[in-house]
Amino acid sequence: MNAASGLTARLASRVVDYIRRSGLAVGSHLPEQRLADAFRVSRTPVRHALHVLAGMGVVARRPRHGYFLRRVPAQTPKLPIRDDAALAEERYLRIADDRLAGKLEDQVTETALMRRYGLRRRELQRTLHRMQREGWIERKPGHGWMFATLPDSVEAHAQSYRFRMLFEPAALLEPGFRIDRAELERIRRDQRMLLDGGVHRLSRARLFEIGSDFHETLVSFSGNGFMIDAIRRVNGMRRLLEYRAKCDRGRFMEQCREHLHLLDLLEQGDPGRAAAYLRRHLDLVREKKTGIPSSSSTPPRHAATVTAQL
Repeated sequence: MNAASGLTARLASRVVDYIRRSGLAVGSHLPEQRLADAFRVSRTPVRHALHVLAGMGVVARRPRHGYFLRRVPAQTPKLPIRDDAALAEERYLRIADDRLAGKLEDQVTETALMRRYGLRRRELQRTLHRMQREGWIERKPGHGWMFATLPDSVEAHAQSYRFRMLFEPAALLEPGFRIDRAELERIRRDQRMLLDGGVHRLSRARLFEIGSDFHETLVSFSGNGFMIDAIRRVNGMRRLLEYRAKCDRGRFMEQCREHLHLLDLLEQGDPGRAAAYLRRHLDLVREKKTGIPSSSSTPPRHAATVTAQL
Protein backbone atom coordinates (compact mmCIF):
# COMPACT_ATOMS: atom_id res chain seq x y z
CA MET A 1 0.00 0.00 0.00
CA ASN A 2 1.36 3.42 -0.94
CA ALA A 3 1.92 5.90 1.87
CA ALA A 4 -0.70 8.65 2.15
CA SER A 5 -0.36 12.18 3.39
CA GLY A 6 -1.10 12.71 7.06
CA LEU A 7 -4.35 14.51 6.26
CA THR A 8 -5.50 11.82 3.81
CA ALA A 9 -4.67 9.01 6.24
CA ARG A 10 -6.50 10.73 9.10
CA LEU A 11 -9.54 11.47 6.95
CA ALA A 12 -9.70 7.92 5.62
CA SER A 13 -9.76 6.63 9.20
CA ARG A 14 -12.44 9.16 10.16
CA VAL A 15 -14.57 8.16 7.16
CA VAL A 16 -14.42 4.53 8.29
CA ASP A 17 -15.39 5.56 11.83
CA TYR A 18 -18.27 7.58 10.36
CA ILE A 19 -19.43 4.56 8.34
CA ARG A 20 -19.37 2.28 11.35
CA ARG A 21 -21.05 4.75 13.73
CA SER A 22 -23.77 5.63 11.23
CA GLY A 23 -24.65 1.98 10.60
CA LEU A 24 -24.55 2.51 6.84
CA ALA A 25 -25.53 -0.46 4.70
CA VAL A 26 -23.43 -1.79 1.84
CA GLY A 27 -24.32 0.14 -1.28
CA SER A 28 -24.95 3.41 0.57
CA HIS A 29 -23.92 6.59 -1.22
CA LEU A 30 -21.10 8.63 0.40
CA PRO A 31 -21.53 12.21 -0.87
CA GLU A 32 -18.27 14.14 -0.79
CA GLN A 33 -19.94 17.36 0.35
CA ARG A 34 -21.71 15.67 3.26
CA LEU A 35 -18.43 14.21 4.48
CA ALA A 36 -16.65 17.54 3.95
CA ASP A 37 -19.28 19.26 6.09
CA ALA A 38 -19.07 16.57 8.76
CA PHE A 39 -15.28 16.86 9.05
CA ARG A 40 -15.13 20.61 8.36
CA VAL A 41 -12.73 20.37 5.42
CA SER A 42 -13.03 21.03 1.70
CA ARG A 43 -14.12 18.35 -0.76
CA THR A 44 -10.61 17.83 -2.17
CA PRO A 45 -9.07 16.08 0.87
CA VAL A 46 -12.28 14.05 1.26
CA ARG A 47 -11.94 12.93 -2.34
CA HIS A 48 -8.34 11.85 -1.68
CA ALA A 49 -9.43 9.86 1.38
CA LEU A 50 -12.19 8.12 -0.57
CA HIS A 51 -9.70 7.29 -3.32
CA VAL A 52 -7.50 5.58 -0.73
CA LEU A 53 -10.46 3.66 0.67
CA ALA A 54 -11.41 2.61 -2.85
CA GLY A 55 -7.94 1.12 -3.22
CA MET A 56 -8.57 -0.87 -0.03
CA GLY A 57 -11.92 -2.16 -1.30
CA VAL A 58 -13.94 -0.28 1.35
CA VAL A 59 -15.75 1.92 -1.17
CA ALA A 60 -16.30 1.79 -4.92
CA ARG A 61 -16.43 4.70 -7.33
CA ARG A 62 -19.13 4.89 -9.97
CA PRO A 63 -18.35 7.32 -12.80
CA ARG A 64 -20.48 10.49 -12.61
CA HIS A 65 -22.18 9.21 -9.45
CA GLY A 66 -19.47 9.27 -6.77
CA TYR A 67 -18.47 6.77 -4.10
CA PHE A 68 -20.59 3.99 -2.59
CA LEU A 69 -19.97 1.70 0.38
CA ARG A 70 -18.64 -1.67 -0.73
CA ARG A 71 -17.96 -3.27 2.66
CA VAL A 72 -17.93 -2.22 6.33
CA PRO A 73 -14.43 -2.73 7.81
CA ALA A 74 -14.23 -4.63 11.08
CA GLN A 75 -11.84 -2.01 12.45
CA THR A 76 -10.37 1.37 11.60
CA PRO A 77 -7.47 0.92 9.13
CA LYS A 78 -3.96 2.08 9.93
CA LEU A 79 -2.45 3.67 6.85
CA PRO A 80 1.27 4.32 6.25
CA ILE A 81 2.02 8.04 6.31
CA ARG A 82 4.66 9.90 4.30
CA ASP A 83 7.48 11.63 6.16
CA ASP A 84 7.06 15.17 7.51
CA ALA A 85 9.35 16.77 4.91
CA ALA A 86 7.26 15.34 2.06
CA LEU A 87 4.06 16.47 3.75
CA ALA A 88 5.39 19.99 4.28
CA GLU A 89 6.45 20.17 0.65
CA GLU A 90 3.03 18.96 -0.50
CA ARG A 91 1.26 21.61 1.59
CA TYR A 92 3.56 24.34 0.32
CA LEU A 93 3.17 23.47 -3.36
CA ARG A 94 -0.61 23.10 -3.16
CA ILE A 95 -0.95 26.64 -1.85
CA ALA A 96 1.69 27.97 -4.26
CA ASP A 97 -0.02 26.35 -7.26
CA ASP A 98 -3.42 27.72 -6.25
CA ARG A 99 -2.02 31.21 -5.75
CA LEU A 100 -0.33 31.23 -9.15
CA ALA A 101 -3.47 29.84 -10.77
CA GLY A 102 -5.49 32.76 -9.38
CA LYS A 103 -7.55 30.56 -7.03
CA LEU A 104 -6.57 32.50 -3.89
CA GLU A 105 -7.40 36.13 -3.19
CA ASP A 106 -4.71 38.70 -2.36
CA GLN A 107 -5.78 38.66 1.29
CA VAL A 108 -6.52 35.44 3.20
CA THR A 109 -7.19 34.31 6.76
CA GLU A 110 -5.71 31.29 8.50
CA THR A 111 -9.21 29.96 9.20
CA ALA A 112 -10.13 30.03 5.53
CA LEU A 113 -6.87 28.36 4.51
CA MET A 114 -7.22 25.68 7.19
CA ARG A 115 -10.68 24.83 5.90
CA ARG A 116 -9.71 24.94 2.23
CA TYR A 117 -6.70 22.64 2.63
CA GLY A 118 -7.80 20.59 5.62
CA LEU A 119 -4.77 21.64 7.68
CA ARG A 120 -4.20 22.01 11.38
CA ARG A 121 -3.25 25.49 12.51
CA ARG A 122 0.32 24.51 13.36
CA GLU A 123 0.80 22.86 9.94
CA LEU A 124 -0.55 25.93 8.17
CA GLN A 125 1.51 28.38 10.22
CA ARG A 126 4.73 26.53 9.41
CA THR A 127 3.88 26.77 5.73
CA LEU A 128 2.96 30.46 5.96
CA HIS A 129 6.16 31.28 7.84
CA ARG A 130 8.19 29.59 5.10
CA MET A 131 6.36 31.64 2.47
CA GLN A 132 7.00 34.76 4.53
CA ARG A 133 10.74 34.03 4.66
CA GLU A 134 10.74 33.61 0.88
CA GLY A 135 9.07 36.99 0.45
CA TRP A 136 5.77 36.20 -1.24
CA ILE A 137 3.35 36.60 1.67
CA GLU A 138 3.31 38.87 4.71
CA ARG A 139 1.23 39.11 7.84
CA LYS A 140 -1.31 41.91 7.95
CA PRO A 141 -1.41 44.15 11.02
CA GLY A 142 -3.87 42.56 13.40
CA HIS A 143 -5.43 39.79 11.36
CA GLY A 144 -4.85 37.74 8.22
CA TRP A 145 -2.16 37.49 5.56
CA MET A 146 -1.50 39.31 2.29
CA PHE A 147 0.17 37.83 -0.78
CA ALA A 148 2.84 39.93 -2.45
CA THR A 149 2.21 41.00 -6.03
CA LEU A 150 4.51 38.82 -8.09
CA PRO A 151 4.86 38.55 -11.86
CA ASP A 152 3.48 35.22 -12.98
CA SER A 153 3.40 35.41 -16.77
CA VAL A 154 5.58 33.63 -19.29
CA GLU A 155 7.00 36.98 -20.40
CA ALA A 156 7.86 37.89 -16.79
CA HIS A 157 9.69 34.57 -16.51
CA ALA A 158 11.62 35.36 -19.68
CA GLN A 159 12.41 38.85 -18.42
CA SER A 160 13.96 37.44 -15.25
CA TYR A 161 16.34 35.37 -17.39
CA ARG A 162 17.20 38.26 -19.69
CA PHE A 163 18.02 40.37 -16.63
CA ARG A 164 20.29 37.61 -15.31
CA MET A 165 21.97 37.39 -18.73
CA LEU A 166 23.04 41.01 -18.26
CA PHE A 167 24.68 40.90 -14.84
CA GLU A 168 25.64 37.28 -14.04
CA PRO A 169 28.24 37.01 -16.86
CA ALA A 170 29.43 40.53 -15.96
CA ALA A 171 30.00 39.35 -12.38
CA LEU A 172 32.61 36.86 -13.66
CA LEU A 173 34.50 39.76 -15.24
CA GLU A 174 34.55 42.02 -12.18
CA PRO A 175 38.05 43.31 -11.18
CA GLY A 176 37.53 41.86 -7.70
CA PHE A 177 36.48 38.39 -8.90
CA ARG A 178 38.16 35.75 -6.72
CA ILE A 179 37.30 32.05 -6.55
CA ASP A 180 36.69 30.60 -3.10
CA ARG A 181 38.00 27.04 -3.60
CA ALA A 182 36.01 25.52 -0.77
CA GLU A 183 32.77 27.03 -2.05
CA LEU A 184 33.53 26.02 -5.62
CA GLU A 185 34.08 22.42 -4.57
CA ARG A 186 30.88 22.48 -2.54
CA ILE A 187 28.71 23.53 -5.49
CA ARG A 188 30.61 21.06 -7.72
CA ARG A 189 29.66 18.25 -5.31
CA ASP A 190 26.03 19.37 -5.43
CA GLN A 191 25.98 19.16 -9.23
CA ARG A 192 27.58 15.72 -9.22
CA MET A 193 25.06 14.55 -6.62
CA LEU A 194 22.25 15.63 -8.93
CA LEU A 195 23.79 13.77 -11.85
CA ASP A 196 24.14 10.67 -9.65
CA GLY A 197 20.38 10.50 -9.25
CA GLY A 198 19.48 13.48 -7.12
CA VAL A 199 17.67 15.11 -10.04
CA HIS A 200 15.06 12.35 -9.92
CA ARG A 201 14.84 12.10 -6.12
CA LEU A 202 14.60 15.69 -4.98
CA SER A 203 11.55 17.94 -4.95
CA ARG A 204 11.02 20.89 -7.29
CA ALA A 205 11.71 23.26 -4.42
CA ARG A 206 15.01 21.57 -3.51
CA LEU A 207 16.15 21.54 -7.15
CA PHE A 208 15.43 25.25 -7.33
CA GLU A 209 17.41 25.89 -4.14
CA ILE A 210 20.46 24.02 -5.42
CA GLY A 211 20.33 25.80 -8.77
CA SER A 212 19.91 29.20 -7.13
CA ASP A 213 22.74 28.50 -4.74
CA PHE A 214 25.02 27.61 -7.64
CA HIS A 215 24.44 30.92 -9.39
CA GLU A 216 24.48 32.99 -6.19
CA THR A 217 27.81 31.43 -5.24
CA LEU A 218 29.37 32.33 -8.60
CA VAL A 219 28.13 35.92 -8.34
CA SER A 220 29.44 36.13 -4.76
CA PHE A 221 32.98 35.51 -6.11
CA SER A 222 32.71 38.92 -7.82
CA GLY A 223 32.96 40.74 -4.51
CA ASN A 224 30.39 43.22 -5.85
CA GLY A 225 27.70 43.73 -3.22
CA PHE A 226 25.24 45.23 -5.71
CA MET A 227 25.44 42.16 -7.95
CA ILE A 228 25.15 39.81 -4.98
CA ASP A 229 22.02 41.63 -3.81
CA ALA A 230 20.59 41.56 -7.35
CA ILE A 231 20.93 37.79 -7.76
CA ARG A 232 19.31 37.15 -4.39
CA ARG A 233 16.41 39.46 -5.17
CA VAL A 234 15.74 38.05 -8.62
CA ASN A 235 15.88 34.48 -7.28
CA GLY A 236 13.34 35.40 -4.62
CA MET A 237 11.02 36.92 -7.23
CA ARG A 238 11.26 34.03 -9.69
CA ARG A 239 10.91 31.24 -7.10
CA LEU A 240 7.20 30.74 -7.70
CA LEU A 241 7.61 31.08 -11.45
CA GLU A 242 10.09 28.20 -11.35
CA TYR A 243 7.85 26.07 -9.13
CA ARG A 244 5.00 26.43 -11.59
CA ALA A 245 7.11 25.80 -14.68
CA LYS A 246 7.22 22.27 -16.08
CA CYS A 247 9.94 20.35 -14.27
CA ASP A 248 11.92 18.80 -17.12
CA ARG A 249 14.30 16.59 -15.15
CA GLY A 250 16.03 15.39 -18.30
CA ARG A 251 16.90 18.97 -19.20
CA PHE A 252 17.99 19.53 -15.60
CA MET A 253 20.61 16.83 -16.07
CA GLU A 254 22.03 18.77 -19.00
CA GLN A 255 22.02 21.96 -16.93
CA CYS A 256 24.14 20.16 -14.33
CA ARG A 257 26.65 19.18 -17.00
CA GLU A 258 26.75 22.76 -18.23
CA HIS A 259 27.29 23.97 -14.66
CA LEU A 260 30.24 21.62 -14.25
CA HIS A 261 31.76 22.77 -17.53
CA LEU A 262 31.38 26.38 -16.41
CA LEU A 263 33.31 25.57 -13.23
CA ASP A 264 36.04 23.96 -15.35
CA LEU A 265 36.37 27.14 -17.43
CA LEU A 266 36.71 29.24 -14.29
CA GLU A 267 39.37 26.94 -12.84
CA GLN A 268 41.27 27.14 -16.12
CA GLY A 269 41.53 30.89 -15.58
CA ASP A 270 39.43 31.83 -18.60
CA PRO A 271 36.77 34.26 -17.26
CA GLY A 272 35.99 35.61 -20.73
CA ARG A 273 34.98 32.21 -22.10
CA ALA A 274 33.22 31.42 -18.83
CA ALA A 275 31.15 34.62 -19.03
CA ALA A 276 30.16 33.97 -22.65
CA TYR A 277 29.29 30.37 -21.80
CA LEU A 278 27.19 31.43 -18.79
CA ARG A 279 25.22 33.90 -20.91
CA ARG A 280 24.49 31.21 -23.51
CA HIS A 281 23.55 28.74 -20.78
CA LEU A 282 21.01 31.17 -19.28
CA ASP A 283 19.56 31.91 -22.71
CA LEU A 284 19.01 28.23 -23.46
CA VAL A 285 17.40 27.60 -20.07
CA ARG A 286 15.14 30.60 -20.64
CA GLU A 287 14.08 29.20 -24.03
CA LYS A 288 13.33 25.76 -22.60
CA LYS A 289 11.29 27.08 -19.68
CA THR A 290 9.31 29.77 -21.47
CA GLY A 291 9.04 28.48 -25.03
CA ILE A 292 10.19 31.88 -26.32
CA PRO A 293 12.84 31.17 -28.99
CA SER A 294 16.47 31.99 -28.32
CA SER A 295 18.47 34.21 -30.62
CA SER A 296 20.55 31.12 -31.40
CA SER A 297 19.65 27.45 -31.39
CA THR A 298 23.23 26.20 -31.19
CA PRO A 299 23.74 24.18 -27.97
CA PRO A 300 26.89 24.63 -25.88
CA ARG A 301 29.72 22.92 -27.76
CA HIS A 302 30.87 20.95 -24.73
CA ALA A 303 27.61 18.96 -24.39
CA ALA A 304 28.51 15.85 -26.41
CA THR A 305 31.99 15.73 -24.87
CA VAL A 306 30.74 15.93 -21.31
CA THR A 307 28.03 13.35 -21.96
CA ALA A 308 30.63 10.98 -23.31
CA GLN A 309 32.83 11.53 -20.26
CA LEU A 310 29.97 10.66 -17.93
